[in-house]
Amino acid sequence: MGARSSGLRAVCARADHRGVNFRSKLLSLEELAGWRAARRAAGARVVATNGCFDLLHLGHVTYLEAARALGDALLVGVNGDASVRALKGAGRPLNSERDRALVLAALASVDAVYVFPELTALAFLDRVRPDIYAKEAITRWTPSTRRSGDLSRVMAAGWLCWAGVPGKSTTQLAHRLAAG
Repeated sequence: MGARSSGLRAVCARADHRGVNFRSKLLSLEELAGWRAARRAAGARVVATNGCFDLLHLGHVTYLEAARALGDALLVGVNGDASVRALKGAGRPLNSERDRALVLAALASVDAVYVFPELTALAFLDRVRPDIYAKEAITRWTPSTRRSGDLSRVMAAGWLCWAGVPGKSTTQLAHRLAAG
C-alpha cells in the first residue's frame, strides 16, 4: 500500500503543479463575498444551488450540469454535517462535509463550493445573492423556507425548480445499500 499511496501523492502533486486543483474551489466564509464580488465585477451570471449531496449520483450530476448551463458560474452550497443529521436523521451524513464538498468541487460543472452550517440555505443565499437559484423539485420546503418573501428577498433575479431524474435520490440509494 505504501508504494501505491506515494504514487497517488505524486499524481496529485503533478496535477497541482499544472494548475489543476479542485481543492481551490472550496470557499471559506471569508472568501465567499470576494468570490461573488469578482464575478459581479466581471458581469458573470452566478447560479447557486444547495443540498446535502451525501452520495453523489446521476440525479445530482444531471441537475448540477443543468444548473451550470443557466449562467456563467455555478456555486454550490453544501449543508454541514450537523444540518444533514437534523434534516435526514441518524446515520447521516454518510460522508463528511469536507468529503462531500471536495467531490462536488471535482466536477467540471461546479465553479465553487461553500459549506454552510445553518439548517436552511437562506443565510448562504443572502450572502451570495445569486442571479439564479436552481433547486430540485423534490426539495422538502420547511415553514422557515416558505415564509413569504424569504427566497425572493435574497435573490437578484429569480429561481428555477429542476424536475430531477426519477428514481435517483441519495435516500433511495442508502435504503437499497442497507437492505443488501
